Amino acid sequence: MTEVDPTVATGIFGTIAVFGLIAWVVGIIIGWKIFTKAGQPGWASIIPIYNTYVLLKIVGRPGWWLLLMLIPFVNFIIFIIVALDLAKSFGKDTVFAVFGLIIFSVIGAAILAFGNAQYRGPAALQQPGAYVG
Repeated sequence: MTEVDPTVATGIFGTIAVFGLIAWVVGIIIGWKIFTKAGQPGWASIIPIYNTYVLLKIVGRPGWWLLLMLIPFVNFIIFIIVALDLAKSFGKDTVFAVFGLIIFSVIGAAILAFGNAQYRGPAALQQPGAYVG
């Protein structure tokens, strides 16, 4: 059995913790900026569950979809629909949604937050025959 040097273990843990903290802060800043661009309070982006509810309102989906986010496998489909709607709500196309918000989500969200994308209203409500719940 091999022993791990406590100094090395502490250094590895500390490095991972610092990178995690940086990623967390960057995520908060990006979410805050997207929410404020959409006319919602930025603080809403940091409150768990409520931030998803507000995001659903930003893209024009009914609030009860939050319950669908709790169902395994269904939540993945709902995430894709919300990402597509978020891109369209900011005037971006489906290609941006797939590559920018689904595959490379941090980069795409940063582009929405700090780029020249303007919020154009809930995309889901602009579709013909859209359900308004």
